[in-house]
Amino acid sequence: MAELIVREQALPSEVAGVLAIADAAEPHDGVRPLSEHTLLGLRHGGGRSLLLWEDAVLAGYAHLDSGSAELVVHPAHRRRGHGRTLLKALLGETQGPLRVWAHGELPAAVALAAATGFSRVRALFQLRRVTAEPLPAVSVPAGVRIAAFEAGRDEGAWLKVNSRAFAHHPEQGLWTLDDLLQREAEPWFDPAGFFLAWRGDQLIGFHWTKVHPDGLGEVYVVGVDPDGQGMGLGRALTLAGLEHLAARGAPAVLLYVDESNVAAVRLYEDLGFTRWTTDAMYEHA
Repeated sequence: MAELIVREQALPSEVAGVLAIADAAEPHDGVRPLSEHTLLGLRHGGGRSLLLWEDAVLAGYAHLDSGSAELVVHPAHRRRGHGRTLLKALLGETQGPLRVWAHGELPAAVALAAATGFSRVRALFQLRRVTAEPLPAVSVPAGVRIAAFEAGRDEGAWLKVNSRAFAHHPEQGLWTLDDLLQREAEPWFDPAGFFLAWRGDQLIGFHWTKVHPDGLGEVYVVGVDPDGQGMGLGRALTLAGLEHLAARGAPAVLLYVDESNVAAVRLYEDLGFTRWTTDAMYEHA
């Protein structure tokens, strides 16, 4: 028998159960079912947790935050209507449109979206390149210096530029100091791989890199302030980060880019990145 519990903050034992579901789903589906944002919200608070139990076993999970959601069902508990149950519960918890991410855009998720009245409204490409391929030399624009992020000093300047660079990107542009400090506390955080571009005492761009536990590198986020655009700064910062990840021994580097950001997709493809997977967002009006 299935039972659904909704919590503002999952219990520690429930957090462990959700992580176990994600760990089981990843090799089964070939894609991680829950994003970093969702996992941080699950662990530290932020958003609501919908926990689906079947015969006293945690069988599925959904996370809802500001009308955006993700969900996963344990592979051993699928084909029993649990995905549909979680979607229905998410709709009941949402005022206004509900947007749900389908990581990897797997056929089962696409079919479930179509059957429940969801429409595809956005796609996020994951691109990858191997670090063995040579890179162009880094050419830093005149009057600009690139330095590593210094925790305890650079947070305010970075938040300002991040907000300006991603003014039309609600997930990234609305980051708060708490969002930044949470990531600084993560085991993967390395200020040596967090590059800041300064023009005098003004921060005008950044490239934050990440190394995953399996050694895979990531272009975590690249941002250029509107005052720093048009000088090739984004390309220079990207190359600086790629050189750093190669020096760290990462065999390959991944990044995420919105399909609508044609200029960024072209830049990354010019640097040797190719399409790996697609995450799609579906909306129920």
